[in-house]
Amino acid sequence: MIAPDAPILITGAGQRVGLHCAQRLLDDGHRVIFTYRSERPGVQALREQGAIGLFADFSSEAGILAFIAQLHTHTQSLRAIIHNASAWIAETPDDESHAFTDMFSVHMLAPYLINLHCSPLLQRSTPADIVHISDDVVRKGSRQHIAYCATKAGLDSLTLSFAAQFAPLIKVNGIAPAMVMFNEGDDATYRAKVLAKSALGIEPGPEVIYQSVRYLLDNPYVTGTTLTVNGGRHIK
Repeated sequence: MIAPDAPILITGAGQRVGLHCAQRLLDDGHRVIFTYRSERPGVQALREQGAIGLFADFSSEAGILAFIAQLHTHTQSLRAIIHNASAWIAETPDDESHAFTDMFSVHMLAPYLINLHCSPLLQRSTPADIVHISDDVVRKGSRQHIAYCATKAGLDSLTLSFAAQFAPLIKVNGIAPAMVMFNEGDDATYRAKVLAKSALGIEPGPEVIYQSVRYLLDNPYVTGTTLTVNGGRHIK
């Protein structure tokens, strides 16, 4: 049975880009289920807007499977899954495997298991979408953040594989952003250095990611594609 009002699941929506996208989905009339790992003002704000917030710890297989089981108690269908949850863990000398394992779990294992176990929920919606939020850094690699870059690149690979496996019922695409919004503590020197890396030289804000999500949800003829949203870094 097709569920026309199936909710959209967005992971890691307690702050920044994820929070903005969740709020915009609600503004557009979608029902939203979101995950969070820490209680933040944004989490409560989403609840007050009517979204369902589910705690999730994606740093282990057990945590991922516990979330999937919890999700199935809240809905029997999904319009889309937006994999926004991300981890940035320093690769400490003599403890590199900790960072790699944790980021692998968040960036690859969680989307992999959630897609597999929740595809029946998506198949009860027409249309149905999966969106992986990757990172533009995978385009050329990173000397300083090898584990982060590698696990985000793995997420890009999942986009291709799941697009092939789930077609034609579920479209699967990705978004690869670069420097969408600064942190509050970033000083003027750092901001100028980062802005100089792109051709457009602006801090666009999180709306550009929602616009990309919206395009992927609304376009019926795009799958297996990763949108680059980087201000023209690749031509600089």
